[in-house]
Amino acid sequence: MNDTPKYGFDTLQVHAGARPDPATGARQTPIYQTTAYVFRDADHAAALFNLQEVGYIYSRLTNPTVAVLAERIATLEGGVGGVCCSSGHAAQIMALFPLMGPGKNVVASTRLYGGTVTQFAQTIKRFGWSAKFVDFDDLDAVKAAIDDDTRAVFCEAIANPGGYITDLDAIAPIAAEAGLPLIVDNTSATPYLCRPIEHGATLVVHSTTKYLTGNGTVMGGAIVDSGQFDWSASDKFPSLSAPEPAYHGLKFHETFGSLAFTFHGIAIGLRDLGMTMNPQAAHYTLMGIETLSLRMERHVANAMQVAGWLEKHPKVAAVTYAGLPSSPYNDRVARICPKGAGGLFTFALKDGYDACVKFVDSVNLFSHVANLGDTRSLVIHSASTTHRQLTEEQQVAAGAAPNVVRVSIGIEDPADLIADLEQALAAV
Repeated sequence: MNDTPKYGFDTLQVHAGARPDPATGARQTPIYQTTAYVFRDADHAAALFNLQEVGYIYSRLTNPTVAVLAERIATLEGGVGGVCCSSGHAAQIMALFPLMGPGKNVVASTRLYGGTVTQFAQTIKRFGWSAKFVDFDDLDAVKAAIDDDTRAVFCEAIANPGGYITDLDAIAPIAAEAGLPLIVDNTSATPYLCRPIEHGATLVVHSTTKYLTGNGTVMGGAIVDSGQFDWSASDKFPSLSAPEPAYHGLKFHETFGSLAFTFHGIAIGLRDLGMTMNPQAAHYTLMGIETLSLRMERHVANAMQVAGWLEKHPKVAAVTYAGLPSSPYNDRVARICPKGAGGLFTFALKDGYDACVKFVDSVNLFSHVANLGDTRSLVIHSASTTHRQLTEEQQVAAGAAPNVVRVSIGIEDPADLIADLEQALAAV
């Protein structure tokens, strides 16, 4: 259904990429729990392996259930294609993999999930890559950080943990002027609240574990290709523009055009990195996406009520929710996330670290877990958990200072959520 833009978001979240099963007529997308697929004959097998024909070879590369999910997410994001993989962290590596090389760097926002900061600051060094962390509100600093070895610009649409909204309209032209792809993690916003490609993003990545699945059951990741970047405009991206030895000199951009990145992600990324999504995980995520807009509306409405209540509480020093009129990022909501500022934010307690620990130990309805985007409301003290590996300076820059608690507001009755917060704060 990628060729039917007349359909609205609510329709596409149910139907995009899916058709009745031709063998059985099954209406729901089946779980194709198989490792391999029978070839019609030797010529068919050769054509698939030579990338001359699209089809299924081996489920490390492609699987019919996973393919439906990839097409649905790509459709909702307004991209030309997508690749699904095993987790959000896997999606980030797979997004960078065709772009980077030894000695190359990515310019990244300081406001990122703590695991992403660690992945970029430490783990990618093993590949010979590096990251430069910059405050993306300082546009001059972003420009200054880009050098001849930079191969991508990376940020989150709605940053975890603070709910900070990145001004994509200001960042995208900087990346474009430098001839670089802008990669946007849209996990916290989802395509219902924000469509980064419409703001100039080249690639969009997701941890499908979070809001897209929405029920806290399975891990997954996705990369969506806008199809709008010219990979052959310079010699910076040889994986996509130069001859590929593994395919007898095939040039991905020359051969596949706007789908070059998508095909590379499958034919090289999944083939060699093996970060495969299993079909059952894809099935759960597809079912979750069917109600995405309904859930996100409730997440936003509840977050507005809870954040407004917290802002007035005498034990709360500050609330970061961008949907509040008091937020310095409130003006970005209408431009970047016109349907709402999401369900994720933090609040600071006046009594500091120890008060935060006591608070998370005192909640009842909120679940103290290392996750977000669930239908259930979740809470965590980031400085001692998800952002524990960072220095205090990095924690503060990321919005996870020691006196800060992160909440992911679910779809329960907001009065019940407020009552639980009230009794936990009383315990502090």
